[in-house]
Amino acid sequence: MRNQVLNTEFRCLHCHHVVPVDPCYSGVQNRNHCPYCLWSRHLDLARAGDRLSACKAPMRPIGLALKRVSKKYRDCTSGELMLIHQCEECGKLSINRIAADDFADRLFETYLGYNQLDAPIHQKLQAADILALQTADRAVVHARLFGVN
Repeated sequence: MRNQVLNTEFRCLHCHHVVPVDPCYSGVQNRNHCPYCLWSRHLDLARAGDRLSACKAPMRPIGLALKRVSKKYRDCTSGELMLIHQCEECGKLSINRIAADDFADRLFETYLGYNQLDAPIHQKLQAADILALQTADRAVVHARLFGVN
């Protein structure tokens, strides 16, 4: 019953669109960000989908990263493309799976905006061991989002 209540559509705190959470549309089981503006809500505490955070504040999309893959023979451009969020209230950083219905152009804008963030955010990401994609990763990001280089 608990998951049924938590996995209902929601209204985005940032752009106010109604966001469906059905995995048939998004391709993810635990959706907590808007496919239109990519903003999220600080819902999870310890792991994706636990919905135990007391914060509940908006989380701003600040960049993209690749999920680390522990395969021995993978190169550094392997791994799933992930969205980096920072909580507007408590500052917590998190990475989230990109959903199938997320707007690719908005994801690319988020990637481009990473280099405009201030130094303390870059340092906080580094301290959290989150490797945001940089300017040199443009071809990888473009290929993952649009299918071509």
